[in-house]
Amino acid sequence: MLVVGDVVTDVVARHRTPLAPATDTAAEIRTLPGGAGANVACWAVRSGCAEVRLLARVGTDSAVWHDRELRRAGVRPLLVPDEEVPTATVIALVGADAERTFLTDSGAALRLSPGDWSPDLLDGVARVHLSGYLFFAERSRGTAGRVLRDAGAAGVPVSVDPASAGFLTEHGAEAFLSSTAGAECLLPNADEARLLSGHADPAAAAAALSRRFPLVAVTLGADGAVLAADGRVTAKVPAPPARPVDTTGAGDAFTGAFLAARLAGAEPARAAEAGCRAGARAVGSVGGRPG
Repeated sequence: MLVVGDVVTDVVARHRTPLAPATDTAAEIRTLPGGAGANVACWAVRSGCAEVRLLARVGTDSAVWHDRELRRAGVRPLLVPDEEVPTATVIALVGADAERTFLTDSGAALRLSPGDWSPDLLDGVARVHLSGYLFFAERSRGTAGRVLRDAGAAGVPVSVDPASAGFLTEHGAEAFLSSTAGAECLLPNADEARLLSGHADPAAAAAALSRRFPLVAVTLGADGAVLAADGRVTAKVPAPPARPVDTTGAGDAFTGAFLAARLAGAEPARAAEAGCRAGARAVGSVGGRPG
């Protein structure tokens, strides 16, 4: 599998009490490797995918560290160093309820350019996954478009994770849907599915979106996931019980495990069960990568 997406330096701050404006709030703070695309790649490896490659752009400030951490996770990194801007950085504020709020500096991630891509990168690849963050900047959107076209010409299915309800609101739902036309699978969370479909109910949203994408899997957090194809809901999959510590990367864990299972021949519902198990594991530890 080839993942084309983002590598991020995550600064995770877990605070047990509400943030206190204009003064100190005690917190446990860790600097960890992250990024939606990178997290998906790592979870796909953890879930049994034999070979996972990751194409992303990083700043020279932390390129060596990110390369090493990806290799330690079993991912084959194809990192493009950027000498002009640093690696993307996210500050994740995690409250006592384990829910997270992100402050995002996209840095080098959205500077992935068409020149960083070659159709030769599809050699030996059975599936491509695109991080939705790429569609929120002109340069990286052009690159993602090339990946979609070349993968389509080669008969390689492509999945897309919309990535951010906040960025989707700014970018526009129809613009995102137009840019991702041709993808075989869409993997939004409930908020993203609502924005993209106009339906408040996640199941109705999944059904509506499946008229534009052959397969849609909407993640529902602790409520599991709902699958749709051909304009109708095909399965509702519960999530196993979990004690959340940090919900950062739970959707990435679902996506990585779901795609690994699909590559192994699992039907969508079985793949979603694997995704839900991975998501439940992910919320039990700090950060977006497998523990």
